[in-house]
Formats: sequence, structure tokens, C-alpha cells
Amino acid sequence: MRKRLLAQIRAHQKLGTAAMFEDVDTELKQRIDSLIKELEDRITRAIASDERLSETAGVLRSIPGIGPVASTMLIAEMPEIGTITGEQAAALTGLAPVAHDSGTLRGKRAIAGGRRALRHVMFQAALVAAHHNPSLRSFADRLRKAGKPHKVIITAVARKLVTIANALCKNRQKWAVPTT
Repeated sequence: MRKRLLAQIRAHQKLGTAAMFEDVDTELKQRIDSLIKELEDRITRAIASDERLSETAGVLRSIPGIGPVASTMLIAEMPEIGTITGEQAAALTGLAPVAHDSGTLRGKRAIAGGRRALRHVMFQAALVAAHHNPSLRSFADRLRKAGKPHKVIITAVARKLVTIANALCKNRQKWAVPTT
């Protein structure tokens, strides 16, 4: 709703009708912002009040690239995290390659299915991780040097990020920079 309202405000500005709607737009934006803040506070309190969820959030937040939004989404949208295999975690987020054995994509593999909202959040987390997570940055650099397209690189980083998150949650341990 907030995104739609902001687009509407920009449209009013382009049309020169912003002054006509300014009071309503400002009031709506403030109301939506306060509702979003209230929901975020509720989510934070819910996670903090449950020892297991709080520990899971701490583990997830320790991974460079996973911030408050990604950790909350993983907890909410994938309650199985830490109890499944890495392949299952990738499939649940829709980041596992699926072979297309018939139709126009015969022989090709692409990501499909899974929990769409979570997948989109993980793409954003992957963009951050590809720059700030040392092991995922080197992984992304190797793919880039191999000539892979950007979308393929981000999808691969997102899948690896989910797999790492699942493994750390399974072991109940926080991120540590791998030693080579």
C-alpha cells in the first residue's frame, strides 16, 4: 500500500495536481508508516518472546547479507529451517533448478516453485552478500569471471545463502569466516 501511495504521489506531482491532494496524501502516508512500524514492533516482540525463535534470529543475523527483513522472512516463511536438508531448503525457497523435460524449454533447467515472497527477499539478501560476505563474494567473483549472467550469479548466491542459513540453524551456531 505504501509503495502504491508513493507512486500515486509521484503521479500527482507529474500531473501538477500534487497541491490538490497533498493533505490526503500526507495523512495517508503517515498512517501507513505508523501501521508498518506497529507491525514491525509486534514481529520483533514475538521473536524476542520465544527463546528458540530469538536464537534462530541471532544465528541468521550473524550471516553477512542477512539482515532483519531476511531473517524475519526466513523465520516466518520457512519454519522448517534447520530441520531439513540444504536441497530441501533451496527447493522451498524456489531456488533449486528444475529440469524442463518437455515443451519449449526442453533440456533447460530453471528455478521454479517455492515460496515466492521469500525468494524475492533472498535475492535482495544475495545482492548484499555478494559484496559483504567474504566467501559468497569470492563465489560470485568466480561465476562472474566464468562469464555467467548477473541473474544466474545472484540466484546461485541466494541458493548458497539459504543453504548456509539452514546448516547454521541446524547446528545452532553463528557465522564464522571460513578459514582456508
